[in-house]
Amino acid sequence: MLQLKKMVALAARSNSTFATEAFSPAAIVTAACAGNFWICRSRSNSGAPLLPSRFIQCQGLSITAHPLPKEQDDPFELTKDDIRTLYDEIQVELSRDGENEMKQLYALSRYYFDGQGKAIRPVIVCLMGRAANMHLKNEPELIPGQRTIMLITEMIHTASLLHDDVIDGSDTRRGKPSTTPLWGQKKSILGGDFVLARCAEMLAQIGCVKNNNYISQILVDLVSGEFMQLENTEISERFPHYIEKSFLKTASLLAYTCKGVVTLAGCDDQMAEAAYQYGRNLGIAFQLIDDVLDFVADQSLLGKPAAADLRLGLSTGPVLFACQEYPQLNELIERRFSKVGDVDRAFALVQQSSGLARTREVAQAYANAAVAAIQDWVDSPFKRGLITLTDRILERNK
Repeated sequence: MLQLKKMVALAARSNSTFATEAFSPAAIVTAACAGNFWICRSRSNSGAPLLPSRFIQCQGLSITAHPLPKEQDDPFELTKDDIRTLYDEIQVELSRDGENEMKQLYALSRYYFDGQGKAIRPVIVCLMGRAANMHLKNEPELIPGQRTIMLITEMIHTASLLHDDVIDGSDTRRGKPSTTPLWGQKKSILGGDFVLARCAEMLAQIGCVKNNNYISQILVDLVSGEFMQLENTEISERFPHYIEKSFLKTASLLAYTCKGVVTLAGCDDQMAEAAYQYGRNLGIAFQLIDDVLDFVADQSLLGKPAAADLRLGLSTGPVLFACQEYPQLNELIERRFSKVGDVDRAFALVQQSSGLARTREVAQAYANAAVAAIQDWVDSPFKRGLITLTDRILERNK
């Protein structure tokens, strides 16, 4: 608690973010959640800490509401024309060499591009690009390279799903059979590789070295996050490990594609960092809510069975918070819920605890930090759409 008070005192001198001289470039943020101490880390290009100081108090996370945008600032309405042809364009990119030689490969690689996904990631990138264009040029239209980044964002995400079908042993995804029971593990992996290869070709056509670096970092982070997920950690390191893994597996994609799309608008380093921070913080909030939904969502809406993460041996935010109230969870976490009855027992303890509510509180703080990152941008429907989207992500049920 003493360390926390010292950090809050430092924060008071800056008014917007924790004083950066107190941190390494790896950005360590310390906060108290309902009186309990935990640490979360996440990378920042500028060394800036993760949470703006006004969202942190000594007794826990302070949830600061932002004004609700107008109805016409609905993010999905604002981007519906951009998203309408998204999956068709991706399918064209995947099939542009013809299908005669490798029909199975093309069918597999296009399987999840059926228009049934939420397309939340390209919506975010589209809004970010248009908001940046309005800020810099008072003109919202996306240039071709920005639209290509939109497509690449969804393609990288979907390629990771093809690989996850194998890693997680998933038989269903999005309410339909996954690729592994239909094509097998080896072909599922190759299908994901093929989608990534097409991304590389599309990226080369943009001709932007910075975006080449950003997309390369996303791929490095995805693999690093999967490796982290396989590791066991000490009790004191579980939360830092969890938050860092969430960044690598989920938020990195949004952070770097948001940065990439504003880079193509011709922004300066400060604006590029703001876009990165929006994507990073929103991505972590998204993952935290996803982990809550694993315990509370309707299985038919979620498209996967309840407690799926527990069945994979994963300890997410709700479990880690519940462990502070029910220490008997430690033994289950250490053996990755591998014994008969472990999953049911852990699921019940999480439901009895405040773990779900506390995870939502942390997600709210990250969402607030995302909004704070772009607060100085020129007002536009697209900026307001980005703000509205933070609420939608916190409120989602699937």
